[in-house]
Amino acid sequence: MKLDRRQFIEATGIAAAACSGLRAADQASLRIGMCDWNLGKRCEPEDIRKAHQAGLAGIQVSVALDADKVPLRDPKVREKYLSLGKEHRIAFNSVAAGLLNDIPLKSEPQAAVLAIDALEAAAALGAKNILLAFFAAGDLRVSIGEDQYKNLSTGEFKSYELDAPGVKRVTDVLKQLVPRAEGLGVVIGIENTLTAEQNLEILKKVGSPIVQIYYDVGNSTHYGYDVPAEIRKLGNRRICEIHLKDWKAPLLGAPEGEVNFPEAAKACRDIGFDKWYVLETSGRKGKFLEDTKANLEFTRKLF
Repeated sequence: MKLDRRQFIEATGIAAAACSGLRAADQASLRIGMCDWNLGKRCEPEDIRKAHQAGLAGIQVSVALDADKVPLRDPKVREKYLSLGKEHRIAFNSVAAGLLNDIPLKSEPQAAVLAIDALEAAAALGAKNILLAFFAAGDLRVSIGEDQYKNLSTGEFKSYELDAPGVKRVTDVLKQLVPRAEGLGVVIGIENTLTAEQNLEILKKVGSPIVQIYYDVGNSTHYGYDVPAEIRKLGNRRICEIHLKDWKAPLLGAPEGEVNFPEAAKACRDIGFDKWYVLETSGRKGKFLEDTKANLEFTRKLF
């Protein structure tokens, strides 16, 4: 029998645990934000009102629209974010350089400039983290065809061959970015398609705790990784924020989804994760407010 979402929550014991075992203070201290590209438009401070209406606590703000349009460089745009954020009690948990998917840090000098833009914008908005993206053209795996990569693992979970020259270039750039990040007090979060073990090797080579992993439970599940084990392997001090989404369902915890959210949440509790969870889903078409509130409720009860 196929369970609906409410039955799924009850069957996993989430609702009962939330009522009996989770203190109200724990739920109140949980920080849940959303990516601005899911909230509405990228680089749009007016969407702060929408975030407040949905019950979100924070927004992950995009630093740029394209290579020639970087709104967060403008002090007036930053001031508008700060003013509206204060008015509607919305924080800015991080600044994302998603444009690096098209302008890869592993090959394009301009990407380093965009990374610095993100660091400076984060500091101006009071954000503690930035996200540097490594997908599409920026993928750090060896491609063997369109959306195909060489799996080196013979076990249940996958592990792909690394683009060694690309990883070296990225590591070298990150080392150059570290002093700027340390001076601003902003963590560099790298979000990519690699395993936790491969990411730990990158962090070791960079050699600074200011560079951490931006973990995404939806991506890592879809790529075939052991998400709970990865979260435990990375630990709280190496994960700066966590994206919550499911490639196969707009509602978190829906039976048609592929992410094992109860086990991911248990792993987060085991490592004492105490930072931002960021929704990277807009819900079903035409049901943004309804579905965002449902996803918030799900996250609060489970995490």
